[in-house]
Amino acid sequence: MLFNSFVFLCLFLPVTYVVFWILRSARARYVWLTITGYVFYGYWDPRFTLLMAFSTLVSYTAGLGFLRWKDARRRRWCLIIPITVDLALLTFFKYAGFLLDSTKAVAHAIGSDLALPTLQIVLPVGISFYTFHTITYIVDSYRGTIRPTRNLFEFSAYVSLFSQLVAGPIVRFRQIEQDLEAIATTSRTRWLARGVSFFVIGLTEKVILADSLAAYVDPALADYGSLSTVGVWLIFAAYSFQLYFDFAGYSDMAIGLGFMFGIRIPINFNSPYKALDPSDFWRRWHISLSTCLRDYVYIPLGGNRHGEFNAYRNLILTMLIGGIWHGANWTFVVWGAYHGVLLALYRRYGRIWDMVPAMIRRLAMFVLVLLGWVLFRCKDFTMAWTMLTRMFSFHAGAPIEGLTGLLTALIVTGTLAMFGPNASEMHALDWRLTPRRAFGLAAAFGACLALIAGTGASPFLYFQF
Repeated sequence: MLFNSFVFLCLFLPVTYVVFWILRSARARYVWLTITGYVFYGYWDPRFTLLMAFSTLVSYTAGLGFLRWKDARRRRWCLIIPITVDLALLTFFKYAGFLLDSTKAVAHAIGSDLALPTLQIVLPVGISFYTFHTITYIVDSYRGTIRPTRNLFEFSAYVSLFSQLVAGPIVRFRQIEQDLEAIATTSRTRWLARGVSFFVIGLTEKVILADSLAAYVDPALADYGSLSTVGVWLIFAAYSFQLYFDFAGYSDMAIGLGFMFGIRIPINFNSPYKALDPSDFWRRWHISLSTCLRDYVYIPLGGNRHGEFNAYRNLILTMLIGGIWHGANWTFVVWGAYHGVLLALYRRYGRIWDMVPAMIRRLAMFVLVLLGWVLFRCKDFTMAWTMLTRMFSFHAGAPIEGLTGLLTALIVTGTLAMFGPNASEMHALDWRLTPRRAFGLAAAFGACLALIAGTGASPFLYFQF
């Protein structure tokens, strides 16, 4: 089910909201959030709700084990077994076909054709996200960062919380534990205006901004061989802003929905295209993922505690894992390695970089990120190589259809991304619904509904991950 669909906006959300606030007890609200989460998730394919339920039960049982056993040996098994199960499920559904195809390709390259099966596995929507939720819960329970819950429905409500289930943010249990514990006494109106505002802003980012750019990006890249050098730069600038407003829009809608149900979901974007260096970019882009990679991959690998070489290695390995997390394709692996190298280079030469004027660093950082998006967007290395070589060597091509509209969309989205308020500033605002603000939100919501009615509901880009 899509946030930007009529079935969600006109049926699922109103029913879910009204019934939630009619219910009074914490248990009833946990059960209702669990049921609605499974209905929301099962709308694509009900079979995959069984997979999520199994992962939930495995992780919940591990939490009970941490509460019961204090000896190191049993606690390690409570850590290792459920994480192995979660990763095995993720590997099978997301990477099995990729691994088999890669193995066959390597064997063919060395002259040995292997008769391996071809798997046609349907990727469950959002499996990467809820797997991260369960794994962070297990690790935090093992470390003693959180006390595992004994309430199965509280935990299942956390895992299946529909607002952030299929595309994040990746919410750790400890980040919303306080709100979950107080769910029976939370005020319906306390964060309602803020929630509605964030939801409508996110919907606007997706439907009006991101989808407007997609109307130029998708047709152009479907026939990428006809693009000129200038066309490639324009299209990937458009894709950079499309991806940002698509995913940031989803995250803002998730945050808004959380507020509407009394749950504070942390921000996931903080004006990433204002970043001045690679480290700054990853403190601003997909914050929930980058902090998870830092806390559960980079630091356990040793972080920067064992010399410069190991720090560079750990940065690159961490970003390699971040790359492959995004998808079963070697282009994502190289994209992750690219950002790992950027982080390592900044660690080595950051003092020199920081001497450059801020505006130049910001522009240079945006170009470096844009070049990375070429790998992120292209379906294979042939396409990526064509795009990158065309960017840096003059090539004449067909004119982009609707160039004036594209340039207008780039100016609008670029201005908002580069000079608009960041998430921290947005959260600090007073979100009381004055008549003027209510009218503006209603007008934006109406415009979004009109566009959805005319063009249909388009999926979010991060659903594929």
